Amino acid sequence: MKYPFGWIIILLTVVGVSITEAQETLQVDAITRNVKFADTVSSVIDSAPTPAISASQPPAEAPPITKKMKDAKPVISIPYGKIFWATAIFILAFFLIQALTQLLEAISERWTNLRLTIKGIIPVFRILAWMLVIYLIITRVFSPPVETLLAVGASTGLAVGFASQDILKNIFGGIMILFDRPFQVGDKIEINNYYGEVKQIGLRSVRIVTPDDSLVSIPNGEIMNQSVSNANAGESNCQVVAEIYLPAHIDLVRARKLAYRAAAVSRYIYLNKPIRVIFKNEIHQGRSIIKMRLKAYVFDIRYEFPFMSDMTETIIMEFLQHNLITPEEFALCHPPDFQG
Repeated sequence: MKYPFGWIIILLTVVGVSITEAQETLQVDAITRNVKFADTVSSVIDSAPTPAISASQPPAEAPPITKKMKDAKPVISIPYGKIFWATAIFILAFFLIQALTQLLEAISERWTNLRLTIKGIIPVFRILAWMLVIYLIITRVFSPPVETLLAVGASTGLAVGFASQDILKNIFGGIMILFDRPFQVGDKIEINNYYGEVKQIGLRSVRIVTPDDSLVSIPNGEIMNQSVSNANAGESNCQVVAEIYLPAHIDLVRARKLAYRAAAVSRYIYLNKPIRVIFKNEIHQGRSIIKMRLKAYVFDIRYEFPFMSDMTETIIMEFLQHNLITPEEFALCHPPDFQG
């Protein structure tokens, strides 16, 4: 997505300068009118006859108009120009942060070895960027006195704290996730019976994409109180397990060799980590069967399920071609809910 930053900046600058000049002109006119009014009031008061005051008489009270002028408190107003520049900076920051986020996403997809590292930087970058924008708007645009800033901050904090405890809980949970790092963007996690890849860690929720391509948002407050299972813990590779049920009379030595080769020749295999074949006896529909679990590592977690399917299909084809099992035996061994 392309943003015409040059034209936007030029347009906002021209409009901002115009508003600022108009605001300054209005302020000068207002000051001039106030000075003239004050001079008029002073001349009227000075020209008024002053009654004689004896020593026994108390001093007369000041005229009502003068007293009100002395007791009047200064009115705090925010110039239109400052409001405009604050809004302009906020809008520009929004588009700039979005563009930089998309750029980092594109870089992470192009360089696979840096994918998880860059994706882990993105949420931290977004939070720090918005904190910097808010700081610049407050200190550089509005420049309020320290006392006013502390008073407004305390009042706002109390109001927000009482009104939105759940939101603050989620924000605090998001910050804790970023610093404690039980998982990061790109990891495969399981939480609340949902399993998938972490796509975004925000201040309110964590978004994961499930194997059926559904986007699930889980509030950060719930994640802080749940157990999280991380399949790859920040690494690009992760373990994949393919399970196949076999008849009890099968030759386990040959089955192990064929299963090992089926994983080793896959285009998704990560050979720097071991391949394991495990057999376990089980009872299915009153008959003894063998459950074989083939454990291997995929080089990129995005290919977890294609790798699992590839291993399963290759193993079944190899077993059938080498007459280790027949199609009838294979059908009898697998439970009704088996998905190969």
